[in-house]
Amino acid sequence: MGRGQKSPQEIRALKRMKDRDIDLSDIPEIKDWSKAVVGKFYRPIKKPLTIRLDADVLAWVKADGKGYQTRINSILREAMGQRVRS
Repeated sequence: MGRGQKSPQEIRALKRMKDRDIDLSDIPEIKDWSKAVVGKFYRPIKKPLTIRLDADVLAWVKADGKGYQTRINSILREAMGQRVRS
């Protein structure tokens, strides 16, 4: 086994352990989550599509320059989140 790698027997033994039996004493408990970033490592799968938008809506989104597709996605994601919360 390479350095830091577990043997199959060790992995099976770890999988059988109950959460309460795992020694976490060398890992400090995080008490301040104020600087945590939600979704930092979440990257949903992107799907290409063709969409027809009103010209004025498209102009409004494009007015801030590059990244208009990302802005459209953000606007839709926010609307989706509001609907889920209500």
